[in-house]
Amino acid sequence: MPNFLVIVLQQRHELSPENEFAFDVLTYALIIISISFILLKLFYFFEMAYVEHVKKQLFYNHIYIYKKSLQTDYKKFLKKNFRFYDRLPDKQKTYFEHRVSRLLKDKEFIGKNMAITDEMKILIAATQTKLTFGLRDYRINSVKRIIFYPKEFYSYTNKAYHKGEFNLEYKALVFSWKDVIHGYDIKDDNINLAVHEFIHAIHFYYISARKRSTSAAIFIDSYYELKETLDRDTALKNKLITSKYLRDYAYTNQFEFLAVVIESFIETPKELKSQFPEIYEKVKEMLNFNFAGY
Repeated sequence: MPNFLVIVLQQRHELSPENEFAFDVLTYALIIISISFILLKLFYFFEMAYVEHVKKQLFYNHIYIYKKSLQTDYKKFLKKNFRFYDRLPDKQKTYFEHRVSRLLKDKEFIGKNMAITDEMKILIAATQTKLTFGLRDYRINSVKRIIFYPKEFYSYTNKAYHKGEFNLEYKALVFSWKDVIHGYDIKDDNINLAVHEFIHAIHFYYISARKRSTSAAIFIDSYYELKETLDRDTALKNKLITSKYLRDYAYTNQFEFLAVVIESFIETPKELKSQFPEIYEKVKEMLNFNFAGY
């Protein structure tokens, strides 16, 4: 018998009957916790191996011990202003509401020269929820603060006026509210400021979480495969550029390309699928986006 078990049994026999019971309960609890930890590690190992081959998680993305709900007026706002939410089946609507509720509590919302309304918070939380709704890891720890300006703001990061930016060091997304609204008012111009900046934050977070998050592995690996496809298939890459389907800003660097291509996928999925089915399928895989309209 291992020495540590001998020591444990000796200590148990030295206890009173009442303390023996408490000792046993604690011992069994520790055993259960240890086994659960081992099983969790094994599950993660096998799920990561599965993801490497099929770019899918083994089990559901929506497993919640206690689902949070939104108050009625928040649900009405989403139904009226967020088409993605309105198209979801009722059960998935409850998952969407739970995630929005969690994000509303997770984030610090800050107004610069303007008051923050509940509608502003809901629209931003719903944007993050939509972009990560096909994935399990949705809270995106690279964003702790949401900062709003009424319109374009001066950024001290690069000494220029911006409509939006992701500040990794401060863990903040900064928005011109005027341009956030413009992005949602016009639904098919492939320009949505909130989506664009959130993709930057998601991209950076998933890069850092790639080895410990299957959601991150799906997103990052699929993106690298998309990039490799375009690098290898020069005809497809040239067709994409000459088509002007993506605005020129997409070709600034790899981060802007990803943000713009996902903006376009979100706003005009049928057009992307029709013109560039290979790109469409890879972006859909990145987001695990099997929802109405996509």
